[in-house]
Amino acid sequence: MLMWIITVYSKGNNISMFEFNSEIEAKEAFKNVTGCKILSEVIYFNDQIV
Repeated sequence: MLMWIITVYSKGNNISMFEFNSEIEAKEAFKNVTGCKILSEVIYFNDQIV
């Protein structure tokens, strides 16, 4: 599973995180977010033994 995360560090040591399913959606939101921000691509692996 692939997710895009925007992490925003704002005044007063507040941290906010926003999750997106698509790169396009995340990059559009990234343009509108103010503060110190990081856009990350996260890949979740589900290792299951059958």
